[in-house]
Amino acid sequence: MNIPFHKPYITEDEINAAADMMRAGWLTAGVTTASFEQDFKRYIGCANAVSVNSATAGMHLCLAAMGLREHDEVLMPAMTFTATAEVVRYFNAWPVLVDIEPDTHLMDVNKIEDKITARTRAIMPVHFAGQPCDMDEILEIARGHGLAVIEDAAHCLPSWYKGRPVGSLGGDACFSFYATKTITTGEGGMVCTDSDERAGRMRTLRLHGIDRDAWQRHNSSRFWQYDVVEAGYKYNTTDIASAIGIEQLKKAEKIGEMRKRIAGRYTAAFDGCAGLLPYRVKPDRVTSWYLYPLDLDLDALSITRDSFIEEMRGRGVGMSVHFIPLYEFTYYKKIGYTGEGLDNCRRVFERTMSLPIFPAMSDDEVDYVIEQVLDLVKKNRR
Repeated sequence: MNIPFHKPYITEDEINAAADMMRAGWLTAGVTTASFEQDFKRYIGCANAVSVNSATAGMHLCLAAMGLREHDEVLMPAMTFTATAEVVRYFNAWPVLVDIEPDTHLMDVNKIEDKITARTRAIMPVHFAGQPCDMDEILEIARGHGLAVIEDAAHCLPSWYKGRPVGSLGGDACFSFYATKTITTGEGGMVCTDSDERAGRMRTLRLHGIDRDAWQRHNSSRFWQYDVVEAGYKYNTTDIASAIGIEQLKKAEKIGEMRKRIAGRYTAAFDGCAGLLPYRVKPDRVTSWYLYPLDLDLDALSITRDSFIEEMRGRGVGMSVHFIPLYEFTYYKKIGYTGEGLDNCRRVFERTMSLPIFPAMSDDEVDYVIEQVLDLVKKNRR
């Protein structure tokens, strides 16, 4: 059996929607993108949804809209994808790395305040694997210190915190529609914010700082006229991507249930197994199960995490690691980052791996993954 790490859930609905856009002839951001934004805003329950071409672009725009400056500091977990930190570096500002909880891989809220200085401007929590962070505590800390909160929600949809969907929790939340995400448009993203002012600035910045987008100009008698009000970026999405997104959003709950079913089978199979440390989801939240992290108890096993992944690959099971801590990368080492004081992060990184959990996995495929994991653990117990 050959099981990839991920396979997108695409139906004829998405294929037909994209084809309809190409037949219509309007390919860039237009009325369909505006419709996608409205659908997304209603689904989340936020005041504004701003479409972009990636979650990375969304986080960059959030930082620009809040006025991040050179040498400012932004707190984030040490274990995250590089995009979370790189957007801070765009401003020549500094990511400040916070340790994580060992069983959820979420930023440890008990370690945030010790990292706050006079230069701290924002907190960027990462909702890891789709599980929301401890947002009540994070928002309380942020309010107490006058900090912005920008949520890296790239793994979410649908994810819920204390009965509320991620994107409506009080921060500006950035979603991803990359090819591997829970809903996908190939590339793309969305920023949810309750601030009309920040949303307006993001809409201007996402298209070169122009005061009107192409669709608005197209429907004006003076279509060729526009003003550039500040130096912006090329971060808009397309109507083709938005047409796909509209169809994917309709299936968000279904896709979430499909992932939940697979995760439930994994957890039941691995619970209590010596050598494995199943991922913990806190009782007051619902994860999208974008990832299924599984940690090895290396004290009980005679195999490393890297060797375990290679063995599984040899048995036809695609796996990955989420994430390589930021301080492990050459770029961040060059500018002075180390793993000092990040003990949980270092320990988790040595042990963690991610199993395939794409929606269309068959029962036979899930059974096969479980069998191979348990067999490898059994053969490598000390």
